[in-house]
Amino acid sequence: MKWIAIGIAAIILIALIGGALYEQYARRDAAKRFPPPGQMVDIGGRRIHLDCRGSGSPTVVLEAGLDINGSLGWYKIQDEIAKTTRVCSSDRAGIMWSDAPPHAQDGDHAARDLHAALRAAGIDGPLILVGHSLGGPYMMNYTRQFGGDVKGLVFVDASHPDQIARMRLPGKPPESQDPPLALRIMGKLSWTGLLRLLPAQPGSPGEPKAITDARQAYLGHSIQGAVAEMKAVPKIFAQGGELRTLGDRPIVVLTAAKPGSPEELELEGLTPDEALARQKLWQGLHEDEARWSTRSRHELVPDAGHYIQLDRPDTVVRAVSEVVAAVRAGGASAPGK
Repeated sequence: MKWIAIGIAAIILIALIGGALYEQYARRDAAKRFPPPGQMVDIGGRRIHLDCRGSGSPTVVLEAGLDINGSLGWYKIQDEIAKTTRVCSSDRAGIMWSDAPPHAQDGDHAARDLHAALRAAGIDGPLILVGHSLGGPYMMNYTRQFGGDVKGLVFVDASHPDQIARMRLPGKPPESQDPPLALRIMGKLSWTGLLRLLPAQPGSPGEPKAITDARQAYLGHSIQGAVAEMKAVPKIFAQGGELRTLGDRPIVVLTAAKPGSPEELELEGLTPDEALARQKLWQGLHEDEARWSTRSRHELVPDAGHYIQLDRPDTVVRAVSEVVAAVRAGGASAPGK
């Protein structure tokens, strides 16, 4: 039994060493096969991927939500916006092409990273920030620290700093803020190469294969960054909530209002009435966000889920164009419907 145990341990050790070596090879191979579409900007000993397209002012900055897509999540709208002005997407530290941070991730660090990357690329404003989901608190953190450059904002089904408490339904337990166990395990084991055995995660309908393949190639790196962000969500919300006054900056708040399918409700453990109640709470949070500026518009998007930029990219492009026009007009009234 002793020698059997030693043999099993040796096999596991060899598998781990082999997997780790393969993971290092796979990461180098990914860098060759899927180079960053933008530029790798040095922000002081590490690099942030910044993908800027088009020309003109103001510069639109796209802030992704909490996922492993990073800058790739804007593929349906970035080139459309680039037809009328300069637009930049980026990968936060530890996601896709950007180097992992040397510190715990939070909203303030992410804002400083983005500001340093923009300045290193010669971009100093005026800026219009577009934030999806957790990108909402991230862009509010940026505005709190570097608000002189920020002239307008677009909230794309964005998170609200109070949503953890205010989205709780009566009779339902509080939602856990810890990353799911499966993701934590995946993050811890990413160095072993085991994630390479997982099937490619499906993207949105019509997603180009190159994007799907690139996301999968960088999965081992990005999953660690995403888990780090999940752990910091309460802190990111608290930091973002420190600023709730945007003055007269033009803003548009977009709310996904597509009802969940019966399968989705079952997965989330919600009845149709509970789903409707939750949607009303979500809409109320976005109405609150719209009140942060004296020049705002709140739009419900009934045929889009949480990723409005994928389900209804035209709606997001139109909202961005409205804010761009308002910023260019200076003292013009808030963008209309």
